[in-house]
Amino acid sequence: MNIEQLSAVEAVTRIKSREMTSREAVEAVFARIEQVEPQVGAYLSLYKQEALQKADAIDARIAAGEPVGILAGLPIAVKDNICTAFGTTTCGSKMLENFRAPYNAHVIELLEKADAVIIGKTNMDEFAMGSSCENSALKKTANPHDPGKVPGGSSGGSAAVVAANMAFVSLGSDTGGSIRQPASFCGVVGLKPTYGRVSRYGLVAYASSLDQIGPFGRNVADTALLMNAIAGYDDRDSTSINTDLAPNEDYLAKLDEPVDGLKIGVVKQFIASEGLHDDVRRSVDEALARYKKMGAEIVEVDMPSMPYSIATYYMVATAECSSNLTRYDGVHYGYRTPNPKDYIDVYSSSRAEGFGAEVKRRIMLGTYALSAGYYDAYYLKALKVRNLIRQDFEKAFKLCDCIMCPTAPETAFAFGEKTNDPLKMYLSDIYTIAVNLAGIPAISIPCGKGDDGMPIGLQIMSSYFTESKLLRIARMYEKVAQASRL
Repeated sequence: MNIEQLSAVEAVTRIKSREMTSREAVEAVFARIEQVEPQVGAYLSLYKQEALQKADAIDARIAAGEPVGILAGLPIAVKDNICTAFGTTTCGSKMLENFRAPYNAHVIELLEKADAVIIGKTNMDEFAMGSSCENSALKKTANPHDPGKVPGGSSGGSAAVVAANMAFVSLGSDTGGSIRQPASFCGVVGLKPTYGRVSRYGLVAYASSLDQIGPFGRNVADTALLMNAIAGYDDRDSTSINTDLAPNEDYLAKLDEPVDGLKIGVVKQFIASEGLHDDVRRSVDEALARYKKMGAEIVEVDMPSMPYSIATYYMVATAECSSNLTRYDGVHYGYRTPNPKDYIDVYSSSRAEGFGAEVKRRIMLGTYALSAGYYDAYYLKALKVRNLIRQDFEKAFKLCDCIMCPTAPETAFAFGEKTNDPLKMYLSDIYTIAVNLAGIPAISIPCGKGDDGMPIGLQIMSSYFTESKLLRIARMYEKVAQASRL
């Protein structure tokens, strides 16, 4: 097996035991990048020389018998809406194409403490607004399984680099499914942690009450390893949960221990939803049957507020986006129109030229929802429904340990297939959005292939701060699926 095809856990183990060096891992990944990046287009920036220098320093410490962090020279990629004091942080937008952050995000500090080697930053839908990675203003990213299809979004680049062996693991962000849906489309594992489990300090905001940073891996163990590095309380983030209330766990420690007496909830509103493709339904049913063979009990749960989740999400998210993106005005920082007529033109033209069509659409929707005369009718009502959705989950988790459903209603679609129909595109997130509204954790794991040969994802959701149990449940299926392929 080539080095770049190793699991992250195995790569770290080999580096620590001196069976291979961090430099060898970095060189192998960059050789792979040179080979496939021209077809995939997942990276917006790469830092080869800096990565090799960091790798050499870690190798020297290991050779000297000094302790190293839990990621021990592992090459890792980061979504380009996470601030780094090195390079640019573009958010896939013309507005921030040349922006250099003055500080590192909290997760970047933790990665450096864990001795990860950050090799580059990945493409994304502009300001994390999209479900296909087609909204990036800077480049096109293709699905590694089929270059004619999208990788999903908004963290399409982060999913693609893991799927294409151009990084061992990566970080993305998830506002309404932006980790889980591309994980499904690219055939990798993607975890959206409980809101507040991972600090948002240094994450460029789209919708502050929904955004959450999380890991991608090729398998559940790799995802758990990265969670070990990034989870924890941060007093600079007012939404970060104090570890006394939600203590961190070693997510790898009990990963292979099955969950005894597992009860799996199946939401009847999801089963009956329109647009679910037959091959996806079949793969998810087969996954549930495998859990049943392992002794799990399948229970049907009623969540009456689920049909309203998409409307609620796009009301809440666009309102917060309208507020968060007011800072990009052509004055403070970011893109500025070159020849303004007056100070009003500085503002209006800078935003008109700097933002893409999808970002403008969401700003307009949010501004309308927050305007006088419409706030109570739309935004306030959406907040009330959001609370009902949260209550639906709380009631459901009294009946079951987790809820399972498809991650997406279909496999990866072709470029341009949905760009002219925003509502059709928004429905790509029909199964993922409610998780962010409630703030619970959820994971997408591969569970088969569609009729077109493209990956299908199984989404597993659990209650607040139960990531350890969630990962164990995911690992139960992964082990059985791996055994069946041998």
